[in-house]
Amino acid sequence: MDKPVTLITGTSRGIGKYLAHYYVEQGHRIIGCSRSKPQWQLEDYDHIVTDVSDEKAVKAIFAKIRRDYRRLDHLINNAGCASMNHALLTPLSSAQGLMNTNFIATFLFCREAAKLMLTRHRGRIVNFTTVAVPLKLEGEAIYASTKAAVKTLTEVLAREFATYGITVNAIGPTPIATDLIKNVPKEKIDALVNSQAIKRLGQFEDVSNVVDFFLQPKSEFITGQTLFLGGIS
Repeated sequence: MDKPVTLITGTSRGIGKYLAHYYVEQGHRIIGCSRSKPQWQLEDYDHIVTDVSDEKAVKAIFAKIRRDYRRLDHLINNAGCASMNHALLTPLSSAQGLMNTNFIATFLFCREAAKLMLTRHRGRIVNFTTVAVPLKLEGEAIYASTKAAVKTLTEVLAREFATYGITVNAIGPTPIATDLIKNVPKEKIDALVNSQAIKRLGQFEDVSNVVDFFLQPKSEFITGQTLFLGGIS
């Protein structure tokens, strides 16, 4: 098989759906997963309905990849969820749900991907954090904290996996017009955009541009980095 094998989480909609279509067009063989079945089909795309925070289910995904493709070149950890709520009004169940989807799932997929990648001594992992981390957005204490954990995880795993030829980097998108922000008040989005150096909503192409950079073979010396979009630092 000469096509690169790329696993993308959270592909049923939004950024994940865009990345699945984009990388199929770039000649990749894509394995996607989400909690629900996508309302679309794509050549060179396999979808797995799963809970990304379920360790047993995640291991089953990688067993299938090992059996069907015998390798994994790229992992893009896009799956995530957000919730805006004052910390005093946030129930434990919401906090645990955000932690499971945003952080635990990212950890599980990174761990299992590295086990498969190290057999060929190369691989690329790209995780998703958010500009809510450096901006320390009020009302997003748990969401931002889970994504800050992803940033730290990225930095540590980059060191742990470097010996195996595996790079681990992260991207922090600004707001993009997806379901993730559809319930966020317009004034909140406007204030966030105005805090950026480049004052506009992000676009899908902004994300794929950064992911492309992290995935390319020439980026073998780039690891442990987080790139926030829009001029946020």
